[in-house]
Amino acid sequence: MEHVRDITLLPKAHLHLHFTGSMRPTTLIELADKYGVHLPEALSSGTPPRLRATDERGWFRFQRLYDIARSCLREPEDIRRLVREAAQEDVRDGSGWLEIQVDPTSYAPPLGGLIPALEIILDAVDGASRETGLGMRVLVAANRMKHPLEARTLARLAVRFADRGVVGFGLSNDERRGMARDFDRAFAIAREGGLLAAPHGGELTGPSSVRDCLDDLRAARVGHGVRAAEDPRLLRRLAEKGVTCEVCPTSNVALGVYEKPEDVPLRTLFDAGVPMALGADDPLLFGSRLAAQYEIARRHHGFTDAELAELARQSVRGSAAPEDVRAKLLAGIDHWLAS
Repeated sequence: MEHVRDITLLPKAHLHLHFTGSMRPTTLIELADKYGVHLPEALSSGTPPRLRATDERGWFRFQRLYDIARSCLREPEDIRRLVREAAQEDVRDGSGWLEIQVDPTSYAPPLGGLIPALEIILDAVDGASRETGLGMRVLVAANRMKHPLEARTLARLAVRFADRGVVGFGLSNDERRGMARDFDRAFAIAREGGLLAAPHGGELTGPSSVRDCLDDLRAARVGHGVRAAEDPRLLRRLAEKGVTCEVCPTSNVALGVYEKPEDVPLRTLFDAGVPMALGADDPLLFGSRLAAQYEIARRHHGFTDAELAELARQSVRGSAAPEDVRAKLLAGIDHWLAS
């Protein structure tokens, strides 16, 4: 019988974690009480809400819950607490590198503007990294529901802060809205500034949205990307180009992309040679963090410890971590497997 190793001891990189969505439920309840924000039962019950975002009404409800939670982040100390606790949770799950994704425009009004908001976030990330020992950086994401000109502004801002901890540029929200090509100039600005391109695609819509990320935005990583499993030619292209898909199994099931954990096409992607980085997406709303995604691969898809180790290696290789950090994490993965 194979020795079953502790997933939380497996070194890994976490490349798909949204800012507000990383919050602990208990922290949200405390902040809501602090600011007198009424939380719906879906956010105050302590159990993950029932969500299904495959239709407009479901996605609206998901966004509404997210917006309510975000409204409880109003002061720099709230930001510092969120980032510190997110780092602590990642360390507990074996992460050695975290790239947290944020649209700073959402936090700008209470924090004094767009630039002060990003500075506060980056300072919080730097402080949490030093406190916990977790390598941490930021991926600035534009909202595809807003005008592409706003995305260009964010791309310029992200490049401006590349030496302060911004490593990538993303595109989030409902991929059924806003064509990827409308944001091509923003991504060109980001790439020219040395940032990694990591737009969302292949979650709520099919393989075509993944192809758009590759063709129009020249993505180095794709947020989610799981629907690529429906197109063998696209799978080959992702594998040949080494484009990492940031796959979030719990999120996929919670939002109705797939019915059950075993339906998420982890094995299809893995066997096709598509690099993957498992991610928790929004633990606040989906109820599980990073290690749980690896447990899904093990329990529902039959991944062996050697295959789980390879998933961890793929997450490290797909990251923006410096070479010395990569080397340390990869050596740690080998040690985990040999133990």
